[in-house]
Amino acid sequence: MRVAIIHDWLTGMRGGERCLEAFCELFPDADIYTLLHINGSVSPTIERHRIRTSFVQSLPLAERYYRYYLPVFPFAIERFRLPSYDLVLSSSHCVAKGIRPPVGAKHLCYIHSPMRYVWDQFDNYARGGRSGGVARLGMGLFRRRLQRWDVASAARVDQFVANSHNIAGKVHRYYNRPASVLHPPVDWQTFEAAEQSEDFYLMVTAFAPYKRVDLAIQACNVMHRRLKIIGKGQEEARLRKLAGPTVEFLGWQPDTVVRDHYARCQALLFPGEEDFGIVPLEAMACGKPVIAFGRGGVLETVCPLTEGVRGGEGLARVDSAGAEAPAGAATGVFFFAQTTESLVQAMERFERRRAAFDPHTIRAHVAAFDRRSFKERMKAFAMGALTGTAS
Repeated sequence: MRVAIIHDWLTGMRGGERCLEAFCELFPDADIYTLLHINGSVSPTIERHRIRTSFVQSLPLAERYYRYYLPVFPFAIERFRLPSYDLVLSSSHCVAKGIRPPVGAKHLCYIHSPMRYVWDQFDNYARGGRSGGVARLGMGLFRRRLQRWDVASAARVDQFVANSHNIAGKVHRYYNRPASVLHPPVDWQTFEAAEQSEDFYLMVTAFAPYKRVDLAIQACNVMHRRLKIIGKGQEEARLRKLAGPTVEFLGWQPDTVVRDHYARCQALLFPGEEDFGIVPLEAMACGKPVIAFGRGGVLETVCPLTEGVRGGEGLARVDSAGAEAPAGAATGVFFFAQTTESLVQAMERFERRRAAFDPHTIRAHVAAFDRRSFKERMKAFAMGALTGTAS
């Protein structure tokens, strides 16, 4: 089977790249097409594939400021002229799904999100003082055109598979298309439940505006709690100015270091609204609770602590996309307003009820998201796309 994999850009190993890595294992001879590739920034599993880049690769300062070229991304992805393939598999949160598949090929899109920069996350990226005036003006001028392109290019996809019920709802809302749901993978078997914890909170994240790293920093400043942050990104200078003496920036770290910090932290802080969010699952695979903003993908992965219930059992509930959320023993604490005060209250609640969280129970909760199951189901979706049968 001749397969082309389309991914927005290759600049680091985040959640989308973990999924891409699994696709590369499924299709080891596939070609990868991407807007931009920073050599050595992704795993060897991805790097060993034939990687073809767009003209964005040669634009001035693209490796650092590629997001500023967002208005030309649709044109760049459409400029690819794919040779004959049986299957085009796009891994898309921006424009990858807008590729023009060759005649006769089936296009299966694993969608992490509709183009978040011009839909529900527009304000976080373009307003609120986090972008320069020129960037905000440019995004405002191009937003409608990019939305129209995003909707129109969805017609090039034969089948959507969303990373969560949350995103399936957005696919229906923005594109009027159905989407199957397959949660992203976690290398569950490579983690172990950690019995002991040290006195620090942890974040593992890119420094994008919607991640709300600022909330975690401000909460730890107020509470005088230690916070270790693994990651980098466009907001780093601003975040470093906010940080008090208890906050430590570690930059991007290899997987072994990240896992070590998962194992040693007392809890993971997750204050942004994510489409899905693999990091909370990785932390829980080490038996660590998650303190998260209670919207988006975490509603499908984290069982919240409930007051007045012995042992901190979670309660089944229905999330905003209409999917039943997990029920079982508590694996985290939610807060419901993206404010420093609300996060502080959630952290205080966690510290009061720390005994309600059992590391082995938390780890067992993540088994359903194991990587092997993801690959089996993704292969079934690919076969279904080729044969025209629903998987």
